[in-house]
Amino acid sequence: MARYLALLDTPRVQLVLIVASVVGLIIGIDTLLLHLTTDPLADVHAYYDAGARLNAGLPLYDQPADTDDAAFYRYPPLLAITFRPLALLPFETAALIWEGLLLVLFAGTLWRTGLRNRWTWIVLGWLAAPFAWSLAVGQAQVAVTFLVALGSPWAIAFAAHLKILPALVAIYWIGRRDWRAVGTFIAWGLGLFALSFVLEPTGTVAFLGFPDLGQVGGVDNRSLYAISPWLWAAFVAGFVVVALRYAPSRIGWHLAVALSVFANPRLLMYQLSTLLAAVRPPDEEPVGQAEPPLPEARAESEGAPPPASPR
Repeated sequence: MARYLALLDTPRVQLVLIVASVVGLIIGIDTLLLHLTTDPLADVHAYYDAGARLNAGLPLYDQPADTDDAAFYRYPPLLAITFRPLALLPFETAALIWEGLLLVLFAGTLWRTGLRNRWTWIVLGWLAAPFAWSLAVGQAQVAVTFLVALGSPWAIAFAAHLKILPALVAIYWIGRRDWRAVGTFIAWGLGLFALSFVLEPTGTVAFLGFPDLGQVGGVDNRSLYAISPWLWAAFVAGFVVVALRYAPSRIGWHLAVALSVFANPRLLMYQLSTLLAAVRPPDEEPVGQAEPPLPEARAESEGAPPPASPR
C-alpha cells in the first residue's frame, strides 16, 4: 500500500492530478454560473420553511413539498431549530445571513485541511463543481464538510445531527479501537438528541420514524441504489468492512470520510464536496506499536555514549 501511495508523489502522476484539478476548476466555474443564474439559494427554502413551521407551531415533517423539491426538509430537527430565529426575518435577509455563514465555514474547511498543503488545492479543484453547487444554492453540506474536516468526535456527532450519514465517520475510531473517541462521539450524539428533544419534542420524536428509502426520489442519482438496491447494500457492507480493516492505516481516515459520502442512497453531486475533509486526518497518536527509537536516543536511554557518526 505504501508503494502505491508513493506513486502519487512522482512528477508525472502529480502533473496528471494537477491537470485534472484545473479541468475540475473550469467545470466548477461553469457550475457556479449555472446555479447562480437558475436557482440561487434554492435549498435555503427547506431550512427556512422548516424553521417557519416550528415558529407557527406546525408539524416539522408535515410539508407541502415532495421529496424531489429543493424545499423538502429531510434532515434531523436540529437544523430547523437553529433556523427558527432566521425564519423570523424576510427570506432574502435570512438567506444572505446563512450564505455568509457558509462562506466562512468553507474558508474554515480550507484552513483546516491546510492552506499550504498542495493536496488541499488539488482536491479542491477536483471538487470545484460540488462546492460551487453547494455554495450557490446555500446547501448545508458546506457546514457538514467543515465539521467532518475538524475530525473531532464532537464535530462528527454535530454533523450527524445536520445530516445522518456523517455518523459513519465514527468507524474510523471503532476500527482503531479508540474507545475514548467512540464514547465521546456517542455522548455528544445523545446530548444533541436530548437538546433537540427539549427544544422541539414533537419534531424530534417524529424524525425517528421519518427517514426511509422512499425519499430517494427520482433525481439524477449518482448512487448505486439507482441501479439496484441490492447492489448498493452489498457495496456499503463491503465498504464498511474495508474501512474497519484499514482504519489504523494511513488511508483509514480517507476511507471513513468516503464511506460517509458514498453510502448515501440519494447521492447528488454536491454531496461529494465532503470528500475534501479527507485531506487532513485528525491529529492523533499512531495506533499500534510506536516506531523504534533512533540509535542515538536508544544509546542515551541506556546510559551509553551515542555511536559515532560515519565520516
